[in-house]
Amino acid sequence: MDQLRGASVFPKIDLRSSYHQIRMKEGDISKTGFRTRYGHYEYVVMLFGVTNAPAVFMDYMNRIFRPFLDKFVVMFIDDILIYSRTREEHGEHLRVVLEILKVKQLYTKLSKDEVKFLGHVISAEGIAVDPAKVESVLQWERLRTVTDIRSFVGLTGYYKRFIERFSEIVAPLTQLTRKEQPFIWTDACDRSFDELKRRLTTSPVLVLPDSGEPFDVYCEASHQGLRCVLMQNRKVVTYASRQLKNHERNYPTHDLQLAAVVFALKV
Repeated sequence: MDQLRGASVFPKIDLRSSYHQIRMKEGDISKTGFRTRYGHYEYVVMLFGVTNAPAVFMDYMNRIFRPFLDKFVVMFIDDILIYSRTREEHGEHLRVVLEILKVKQLYTKLSKDEVKFLGHVISAEGIAVDPAKVESVLQWERLRTVTDIRSFVGLTGYYKRFIERFSEIVAPLTQLTRKEQPFIWTDACDRSFDELKRRLTTSPVLVLPDSGEPFDVYCEASHQGLRCVLMQNRKVVTYASRQLKNHERNYPTHDLQLAAVVFALKV
């Protein structure tokens, strides 16, 4: 999402029946055969469910759009996100992308200026968490195994840039995933679980940074971890945090504060 800084127009192009737009090699068609009471059938295009289909499709899309990737195009499987600073610039970007799709005979459908992409809702106002993902987190029942914890932490961790002090809040849960750690669900785990849910439902819209405007960086250190926030025009661009490493727990206060500055500058 960092590529979108300064942009204000975000059309998304979805490819129709994406894999079916890739022709199967002649020698591989017979391998896809199946028989029904209506007869024998074979795929002549790449079918959904094949192990290497996502990799093959992504490689093809990246090759045809390589000159424009991370300049005004972001790709993920069959989603093409175009980002532009102005309507005029957007017209040219859209023309380039559609021309490539026309030459390659790839068929598409267009989406609105506010689009859902990789679990986010992107608009001129900024980037927000997809409400559907928030709903799935809210419906999560109490975690009962290490696998449950890893799944929950993985999903909420994907949105950690929206959550202030994420690493500190999640610490009681990640503690239970360590080797030789008994699985004992405590009140601290309950508070962590509930707080992460609450933070996601009240997460802010992160503004898309403008490289021509100044930034403000605020950082803080404690024995619970390091944390910082990047802001522009008094609006949040991103939150970041991490837990302390073992040797850092012995740092004096001034070294911890310096570690927070270094961490913030690396984010």
